[in-house]
Amino acid sequence: MTEPITVYGRATSSNVQAVMWSLAELGLDCERLDYGHSHGGNDTPEYRAMNPTGLVPTLRHGDLVIWESAAICRYLAARFGPTPLWPADPAARAPVDMWAEWGKTTLGPHFSMPIFWPVIRTPAAERDDAAVAAAITRFDADLAMLEARIGAGPWIMGAELTLADIMAGTLFYRWFTMEIDRPARPGIEAYYARLCERPTYAEHVMVNYDSLRAPAG
Repeated sequence: MTEPITVYGRATSSNVQAVMWSLAELGLDCERLDYGHSHGGNDTPEYRAMNPTGLVPTLRHGDLVIWESAAICRYLAARFGPTPLWPADPAARAPVDMWAEWGKTTLGPHFSMPIFWPVIRTPAAERDDAAVAAAITRFDADLAMLEARIGAGPWIMGAELTLADIMAGTLFYRWFTMEIDRPARPGIEAYYARLCERPTYAEHVMVNYDSLRAPAG
């Protein structure tokens, strides 16, 4: 019997969602505790002793503590694999890692702060609509590259869902449910529809984010 797994972090955090989705894909049980945002708890000495950044998520697996969502996901897939999420062979794993890193370090930052944050978390009177429009154009260029990579798919790396999908796919529920004008991307729309059909995605990523909205002014 494996040691218990605890995830510290609120369900509305996209980084927590990536971890929870990975756990579900691996068939692993865990206890998730609400930390961060309105729940607080992530700036206490006890939490900082686990995670000096004060951010979420943090994962505890027995005596092991890990923070940074991508590192957590890689650990889980490696520890409880081998699985298609994170192939054991380095040559097969490298392209998965490449696209997962791109999803985490390029695609995510081009969406979360310049698009999601001003549209959802900033009062309308303080929003720079021109900046948002420019960010959507830049994000669409990323989506064009991803669309070409997916092709017939069904997943980013082909036949199997991998950590590349985990890192990129967590963005798309928000992207497709925000009140914005989105350029048409049929391949990405089809990819998102396939994600929505996965119970693991529906449970852990399709999470209502109304609690993050800025108060109406």
